[in-house]
Amino acid sequence: QVQLVESGGGLVQAGGSLRLSCAASTRTFGNWCMAWFRLPPGKEREFVASTSWSGGSTFYADNVVGRFTISRDNAKNTVYLQMNSLKPEDTGIYYCAAGTPYITRRYEDFASWGQGTQVTVSS
Repeated sequence: QVQLVESGGGLVQAGGSLRLSCAASTRTFGNWCMAWFRLPPGKEREFVASTSWSGGSTFYADNVVGRFTISRDNAKNTVYLQMNSLKPEDTGIYYCAAGTPYITRRYEDFASWGQGTQVTVSS
C-alpha cells in the first residue's frame, strides 16, 4: 500500500480558497490515478475529484465543477486540490486516495487512503 499524507486544511470564510496537498510515499506514484474524497458531517463519504496518472484526464463531482481543480506533480509525488469559491456545504474531512492505474471516481477502486484533513467553511 501507498502511504498518503494530506495537508492544507483549515477554517475559511465562504467565498475563500484553500489548497490541499497530498504527499505519497511511493516510487510508483506516476502509475496511479489519484483522487480526493470528502466526508461531510453527518453524511457518507463522497467523491470530489480524480486525475489520471499523467494528469491529462480529470473527473469532478458536479457540485465542485468550476470551483475546484485537481492537479499533480509526479516529480514530487504530490497531488493537489485547489478549492476556490468555497461554500459552507464544502465543509468536511478531505481524504486523498490512490490505488488504480486507470482514472475512476469509484470509492471501492482505491486501496490506499490518507488520514484526512479538516476543511471548515463558515458562512
